[in-house]
Amino acid sequence: MTEQKTNQEKKVKQPTKQERIKAKIGAWWKSTVTERVIPSEPTTSQKSLPSPPSTAGLVEQAANLEKIEESKSTSLKEVEERTQDGEPSQKTSRQKTEEQETLAKMGEKSSEEAEQESSKKQQKKKPASRGKRPSRDQGVDQSEDHQISKGDSGPEDSDAKTQDESDIQLEKSGQQQEERKNRKKSPTKQEQQELQEQRDQQTEEILDEEQIKDEPKPITKLLINAEEPEECRLALLENGQLESIHVATSTRVQTKNNIYKARIVAIEPNLQAAFVDYGTEKNGFLPFSEIHPEYYKENVSDKTKELINQHQWKKLSITDVMERGREVLVQVVKEEVGKKGANMTTYLSLPGRCVVLMPGSDSKGISRKISGEERRTKLRDHMLSLKIPEGIGWIVRTASIDITKAALGRDVSYLLRLWEEVKKKGQDLDGVGLIYQDHDHVLRFLREHFDPDLQEILVDDKDAFEQVKGFIEMLPAKQRNVKCKLHRGARPIFNQYSIEDQIESIYQPKVNLPSGGSIVIDPTEALVAIDVNSGSTSKGRNFEESIYQANMEAAKELARQLRLRDLGGLIVVDFIDMRSKKHVRDVERQVKMAMKRDKAKVDISRISKFGLMQISRQKLGAPIEAGNYRVCTHCKGRGIVRSVETLALFYLRRIHTAASRKMIRQVECHFPVDVAGYLLNNKRNELIELESKHNTEVIITAEPSYGPGDNEILFHKVEKAGTEKNKS
Repeated sequence: MTEQKTNQEKKVKQPTKQERIKAKIGAWWKSTVTERVIPSEPTTSQKSLPSPPSTAGLVEQAANLEKIEESKSTSLKEVEERTQDGEPSQKTSRQKTEEQETLAKMGEKSSEEAEQESSKKQQKKKPASRGKRPSRDQGVDQSEDHQISKGDSGPEDSDAKTQDESDIQLEKSGQQQEERKNRKKSPTKQEQQELQEQRDQQTEEILDEEQIKDEPKPITKLLINAEEPEECRLALLENGQLESIHVATSTRVQTKNNIYKARIVAIEPNLQAAFVDYGTEKNGFLPFSEIHPEYYKENVSDKTKELINQHQWKKLSITDVMERGREVLVQVVKEEVGKKGANMTTYLSLPGRCVVLMPGSDSKGISRKISGEERRTKLRDHMLSLKIPEGIGWIVRTASIDITKAALGRDVSYLLRLWEEVKKKGQDLDGVGLIYQDHDHVLRFLREHFDPDLQEILVDDKDAFEQVKGFIEMLPAKQRNVKCKLHRGARPIFNQYSIEDQIESIYQPKVNLPSGGSIVIDPTEALVAIDVNSGSTSKGRNFEESIYQANMEAAKELARQLRLRDLGGLIVVDFIDMRSKKHVRDVERQVKMAMKRDKAKVDISRISKFGLMQISRQKLGAPIEAGNYRVCTHCKGRGIVRSVETLALFYLRRIHTAASRKMIRQVECHFPVDVAGYLLNNKRNELIELESKHNTEVIITAEPSYGPGDNEILFHKVEKAGTEKNKS
């Protein structure tokens, strides 16, 4: 529409150029100018034009304009012939527009030629004197230059000039309006970036889907090592490579998903949270957003009641609705980590194999991973047909894709009976304590991580083998293709499949890549830093391709290591700098593809200009090192200890300080072997000088059982046998 409007405006403005040329030739020509719209019947003025003046320049100008009028006359004659043959004499709008376009083009050509000739003459010759009439030899062009440049024109010429200026102003204003429209229509830089990001995301999703389709299905196996009562280990393998490891020890009891009866012992209005005692050493942390309204106190103000009825929870203060000593049912969301207590919630959830029941909630939904509207509608109808009491929400899990209505009903009825038992125990229990404990490690893992694509399960313990068989019998018929075997080999199950070495590599900071590079993982208090090193990868001929290969391998491996080590929070990855933008996008897509298999919630940023990528990963639990490792007693978790020389000089200064005091007759020292040897061999002269100067005896004894930081210094006074001990 905008293009048609601009074309129509140009067609309307074009006649003004022809009028400008005719006005310059003479006032007599203006009377013969016809309108652009050709009438249905031609007039006599259009058929024959009056003869121009006898000057040579006017003849040339008139010849060009006669061509225009001849085209008009020929078109009019054709119209007359059509009318004689019986055709309608009225022209269509399309014919008129075509004639207007041809006339406008010819008029533009004649005007451009005239303007070019006049400009050339004006540059070559000086303008004539004011009022002097030009000769015939000078031509019309010179007289035109004289009249236009000196202003020696008549009233008709001045009218033409003003008309020309007004036309130019109209053209400029029209162009400005068009530019403003274009500016409004053109998107901003931010909008362009957002559109580009959406396009990139769509292309990446398409490429990811194609890549998933092209990849062959891996051979997956589950190994369960439950032979020893102190430790239970479950390892998931894909093509012989460790993809997931879960370890449960007797010293470290898992409390996640357990339900406790707790008591509020402290309320912190600044944190909008409460601390609860649930029967362990550390109190649990209960945010205000995780407190169900049924636990609010009864005596609240009218304003608070109004806010509660309007569900404006953010405007409420925890001190207005909660009080100390109130008993609540809480569930562990996140286990204790270090000095931090467990995170709690009063919105309970009872997970089953196919359904998750949520008492105290009205939400109902189906897992997003279940695709197909017919399948989702069928599952929703099955759940609505079951008799689930009001006030209990539910979520259909991904494992119920091929589930039948009967199996779904059995799972729901079991969870409803479990909820009734939990409520009864909570009412009967005096004080605080455990009400419901989640399944043991094997059944919990199968419930959360079982995949129908799993091909084989190997177990080395009979009790665990029976649990696995019972779980498989509860599955739908389409998901029972997995083979379950009891391991009877002479070698341990993990050694037979070369898993022990892969497990030990989890606890090492450096992980080698196939091409010769490596990644170094360094967990800190604030974040997890991952550095990608090229190593021997950069020794190839094509440096850019080798760097690209190392980054692609690191992108896949770091996602696997995050799953194995169960690292969460903020993760910063320092990739090797790449010049090609295509390589950068490929590495980003590789990270997203590798992280799709993670059950934790993940948010991934793009690679910045500094080569850094930020990943936010949900903390599902404590890292795997927490249950299998303890803090070093010598370095206190720093990973480094003082050198022998530094320790020897530190102890020597302490001896000197003690000997300089009065009434000290003897200093008895017990140091590690290496520190004692250094003092007796390298600092013997200093010790002899110190003894003679202060009249004090220094005794140094080497203790083989002492660690690098252990020491004991005894000061014996002259009068009383007082001692001062310092052991660390």
